[in-house]
Amino acid sequence: MKKIIVALDGLKPAKSAVQYAVAIAARQHAHLVGVFLDDLTYHSYKIYELTGPEGVAEEKRSILEEGDIEKRASAVEQFKAACDNASINYSVHHDRNIALQELLHESIYADLLIIQVHETLTHYEEELPTRFVRELLEGVQCPVLVVPEQYKPVQKVSILYDGEPSSVFATRMYCYVLGDLLIEETEVVTVSKPGHSSHVPDNRLMKEFMKRHLPDARYTVLKGDPETEILRHLRTYGGNNLLVLGAYRRGMVSRWFRPSMADLLMKEVKMPLFIAHNK
Repeated sequence: MKKIIVALDGLKPAKSAVQYAVAIAARQHAHLVGVFLDDLTYHSYKIYELTGPEGVAEEKRSILEEGDIEKRASAVEQFKAACDNASINYSVHHDRNIALQELLHESIYADLLIIQVHETLTHYEEELPTRFVRELLEGVQCPVLVVPEQYKPVQKVSILYDGEPSSVFATRMYCYVLGDLLIEETEVVTVSKPGHSSHVPDNRLMKEFMKRHLPDARYTVLKGDPETEILRHLRTYGGNNLLVLGAYRRGMVSRWFRPSMADLLMKEVKMPLFIAHNK
């Protein structure tokens, strides 16, 4: 039985993250852990809301803190109800210290971490990728599924492959973690320069590997600039596509699945991204 964790802000829980997590856990008969990042330094209110002519209003602080407690309790109950409705095994963790450090520690003991792409653990919206998601991806110890704001059942998987070890590693981790989801269609996408071979890199070895894991996968070789051609290719699909891509860490990236590629995909396509990097 696999262990999947979903990272949630109890003050504004991401509904789509719960939906993706529950759907995947149900399909795989996995154990799902709702990790509620209840960082004690994080509140729904801002400090200036507490101040008045006489300084900090402790009575108002007490009322606002009580409201936060109720919001967090409600978020947990909603998560539990979603799990109960799907008849899956689950548990709840309350991480009350620094949110990023707690989540990175949780990832050591997980097969997959699910988080919504807009997660910030702050009061403010941020451009994608958010600081929290970016720093999480740089230090995480398990594969991550970064999901969009709106849930759509996954019907197709596109594996972004350039022949580098990082993209092969991501493919392998996808096969181990999510390969038994029985997705309707799987494709391996690569990009080559005009005039170069129309075969995928390490054609024989890659197809031998895929035949043992995803034997029905088809292969798409695009020509041109990777970022341009991948975006053009993906925009022909609806939002039911899941993307698999390799390394995120600086210094350990393949020649075109570099941080800018992952960042670009988070900004430009509303699709789940399965990201895994080898150390």
